[in-house]
Amino acid sequence: MAHCTKCGAQVADNASFCGGCGASQTAASGAAPASTATQAPMAENIASLLCYVLGWVTGLIFFLIDKRPNVRFHAAQSIVVFGGLNIVSFCLSIFGLSMLAGGLGGFSLGIMISWVVSLLTFVLWILLMVKGFQGERFRVPVAADLAEKLFGKF
Repeated sequence: MAHCTKCGAQVADNASFCGGCGASQTAASGAAPASTATQAPMAENIASLLCYVLGWVTGLIFFLIDKRPNVRFHAAQSIVVFGGLNIVSFCLSIFGLSMLAGGLGGFSLGIMISWVVSLLTFVLWILLMVKGFQGERFRVPVAADLAEKLFGKF
């Protein structure tokens, strides 16, 4: 089943207009000459993978430009997961610097925690890209629920 190019709602394959928003589902007349090659839309699994490539930045880009529900899910989850991890990483770096003033023991603990978070972020990044490419809606337990609350159901 096809999706509306404007709102992302499901429409019948031969529908002329979207039942949700009323947008025309046919090519605009005179938009491009017949001799010009038309560009096919990006495959959904590639777009889902690309939502995670640069973390929350590509998640935000795809959330704004792509209306397909599966891609919007991955984009919203990318924004929440990697945006949250950026905030945690920033807080840990401040914690580590404040521990430096208190002595090297606390600084070492802050650096060790930061490394563990960085390693877990890297593993999660690879996992989410693979799952997005496979077309699965892998839900990060807390982040997926938060993404649905912030950005709506997909």
